[in-house]
Amino acid sequence: MNRPKVGLALGSGGARGFAHLGVIKVLVEQGIPIDYIAGSSMGSLVGAIYGSGHKVETMEKMASLFKRKYYLDFTVPKMGFITGNKVKNLIRTLTHGKQLEDLQPPLAVVTTDLIKGEKVVYRSGPIAEAVRASIAIPGIFTPEKIGDRLLVDGGVIDRVPVSVAREMGADLVIAVDVSEVKKESDVTSIFDVIMQSIDIMQNEMVRLHEINADVMIKPRLETFHSRSFTNIQDIIKIGEEEAFRHLDEIHAAVEEWKEKNK
Repeated sequence: MNRPKVGLALGSGGARGFAHLGVIKVLVEQGIPIDYIAGSSMGSLVGAIYGSGHKVETMEKMASLFKRKYYLDFTVPKMGFITGNKVKNLIRTLTHGKQLEDLQPPLAVVTTDLIKGEKVVYRSGPIAEAVRASIAIPGIFTPEKIGDRLLVDGGVIDRVPVSVAREMGADLVIAVDVSEVKKESDVTSIFDVIMQSIDIMQNEMVRLHEINADVMIKPRLETFHSRSFTNIQDIIKIGEEEAFRHLDEIHAAVEEWKEKNK
């Protein structure tokens, strides 16, 4: 096979992560192979649903299931406001109760160990538990316990997991960063305070550690909140448009790899 193995690194960003769907749609339509997906937070959720065999068009319809009433189960705050059991069951249903090792393309789910302060990557085991851990926004979702680990959002430690895609075996990594912060955002609740704070911290982290991807796609999502679950179709469309803008760059990166590896 004289072509590079292509990895997709899908970053965290709450509702803005639906832009990943638009990017995948364009890559599939243009015949650009996706051999591996590494995902943090929302990126892991999109990767899991896609890898379990759903077409992008079906996933666009599914996106409406992520309106708040379907996935929020409030609890008396101890380690978070939302227990996350509803969303875990929703993920289990959408991925047909599969294991991570059943997915095609293979998926690596990035999480953060809250006790040890380290990155934990899952490539096998139940999808629902790993993805639920990866989307556990600190202070909002209660952490997910897997074995003896207490896990939260993968974006806390690795917002756009390019290195994870390379570790999986990717020769070429296309990264999708949806971290652009909504400026002058309305902050009116504790949820807004937590989400905006995390967005600002992670945005700064991405800026300081230039992401070492072969192609970087940054959909222009600065007008959207990370909690903009009512604007899903607009967000997907922006992902598509940005992916189209990078097609020449992707093809050039593939050709350059082929030249070097004749």
